[in-house]
Amino acid sequence: MSETPEVRPPVVTPVRVIIGLCLVAPFVAMLWVGSYAKTDPAFIGIPFFYWYQMLWVLVSTVLTVLAYKLWQRDQSARTATQDKGAAQ
Repeated sequence: MSETPEVRPPVVTPVRVIIGLCLVAPFVAMLWVGSYAKTDPAFIGIPFFYWYQMLWVLVSTVLTVLAYKLWQRDQSARTATQDKGAAQ
């Protein structure tokens, strides 16, 4: 018989939950328009509506980079675990 590797469904880990939250947070923040549809407080003359959205551009970038780094670390740990199990 041919030896086919066992296919397992992805495992939900705390790291993957954090990755998901990092990627979903900007969408939730931007889709909840009622939370930022106002003019006050102004920041250097810019109404809240605009500077809040621009702030989320920067926050989204940081969260996406964080999610990517966590994903890389999770994948390398999974690969190391699989290699260790195959060696035994």
